[in-house]
Amino acid sequence: MRRILLLFALVLGMSFANAQTPKNYYVEVKTGKGNGIIKLYNETRKHRDNFVKLVKEGYFDSLMFHRVIHNFMIQGGDPDSRYAASRQKLGEGGPDYKVPAEIQAGIIHKKGALGAARDNNPAKESSASQFYLVQGRVFTEAALDSLEKFRLKGKKLTPLQRETYSSIGGTPHLDGEYTVFGELIEGLGVVDSIAEVKTDDNDRPYNDERFAMKLLDRRQALDLERKLQGLPPKKGIFTKLFDSMKSKNYKLP
Repeated sequence: MRRILLLFALVLGMSFANAQTPKNYYVEVKTGKGNGIIKLYNETRKHRDNFVKLVKEGYFDSLMFHRVIHNFMIQGGDPDSRYAASRQKLGEGGPDYKVPAEIQAGIIHKKGALGAARDNNPAKESSASQFYLVQGRVFTEAALDSLEKFRLKGKKLTPLQRETYSSIGGTPHLDGEYTVFGELIEGLGVVDSIAEVKTDDNDRPYNDERFAMKLLDRRQALDLERKLQGLPPKKGIFTKLFDSMKSKNYKLP
């Protein structure tokens, strides 16, 4: 009987532990125009893990959105922007490695999507640090037809693309060209606010739009996932006891 109870306790403990692991990584973005939360996709693991690494290192703190185009996107992540002089042209900085492309047909450039910037390399490898958040616009069916005919040179959009770009909006012509590896799940208005600022001929805002990033810890991520399901955060005694025995950090496969 004692062995059975111990085995039951072990199985119960393992089940509880598994239930206390978030499904995704989440990053809080703080800007002068408000804050947002990014969900990183598990389907694009190389980009996910690289982004998490940089966030943990504080790599993005005090950088700026150096390229802003209304109805298109806001781009940041150039380390040269941290101490850039006024009107200095930016966009060439970053770590000395690239991230292999993880472009997937079902992950598209809807409004709020987090994409990886890149140069014109044939393998479509991503910059290790430069990213963009999509603003885009909402398209009519006629506009999507025109996009297929002219910009996409006859390539047909999928039902998912048509539904998304005619309702949520985004930038469909980027699909298949750049890796999308996350999305803003809170704070979409931040993108709209930053995208409206005045910019110079290089698309750099006249007034610096800086940001900082923080990875949500295990409990914060779990509470966020409950919130997204319409559930309250867990605050019971067993939850607090378990949290006291677990690290705030967590690692996803």
